[in-house]
Amino acid sequence: MPEPAAAPVPAAPADLATLQARALAGAAPAPDEGLIVCDNVVRVFRTEGVEVQALQGLDLTVEEGEVLAVVGASGSGKSTLLGILSGLDLPTAGRARVAHHDLLAMKRRERLEYRRTTVGFVWQQTSRNLLPYLTALENVTLPMGYARVPRARRAERALDLLDLLGVADCRHRRPGELSGGQQQRVAIAVAGANDPRVLFADEPTGELDTASGEEVFAALRRANRELGVTVLIVTHDPLVSGQVRRTVRIRDGRTATEVLRPSQGAGEEYAVLDRVGRLQLPREYTERYGLRRRVRLTAEQDHIGVWPDRDDPVADEGRQGEEDA
Repeated sequence: MPEPAAAPVPAAPADLATLQARALAGAAPAPDEGLIVCDNVVRVFRTEGVEVQALQGLDLTVEEGEVLAVVGASGSGKSTLLGILSGLDLPTAGRARVAHHDLLAMKRRERLEYRRTTVGFVWQQTSRNLLPYLTALENVTLPMGYARVPRARRAERALDLLDLLGVADCRHRRPGELSGGQQQRVAIAVAGANDPRVLFADEPTGELDTASGEEVFAALRRANRELGVTVLIVTHDPLVSGQVRRTVRIRDGRTATEVLRPSQGAGEEYAVLDRVGRLQLPREYTERYGLRRRVRLTAEQDHIGVWPDRDDPVADEGRQGEEDA
């Protein structure tokens, strides 16, 4: 007679480390999800016993080739985000990746190489962008030496960049001999000197008049189009944020809304839904409808209803006021 089949051996329970690894793998963004991916990024500053949460679980995805504006009020966390993405700061928790570089896992030497070759920077203060004792051409060629670009190619590439951005005629002038708009366009050339994947611009038009600001933004778009570099602009300037296809607004350390604009016409604002289903409701909505602490959700045929707590007296007063009106 055939022997009875052996009973299956139960699998050994996974240990805590295995469970944690599975959870992290499930929460991690897909490798091809975006050139820039922030997942639940937290940044806490502690000074003299005071704790400030600059970022409180921020999510952001930027596709390769985008020109994106990040806007927000002072203290919203947009400059902190830029510091993290540029490799100048580290998040307290969460995940941040740029062009397949894990910004939390990089060592000091890797971080330096990342800033030299993967990303470029344009700051609001021109003194941070250009050395005052070098000409425009010399400023653009300088970072190529750190990236080991062959010396014979440096001047030609620098001149091509200056020409692309409309300031080739300024190549022999020092920063003090340039207008503010010209300085920022030369700064964009410096930022693109080493063929970076991403160009970060921090309030690049903040100290310029409207005409000069438009020239600088046109130069950023030209760099995006001709050099293939992804551009992320941190700004409070509505003229800049109104000229990009996607604008992300940060509120209280989180991405709150996005405005998407077609090639022609006005944009449409969307609330941002994070990976676990959270979203921020605009303050004018929460105040108008008396939404506090708890809300009721109802599944309608083509939308979700958000209703105030029945037991909230403030919400009752708001509803009664609307009925009386």
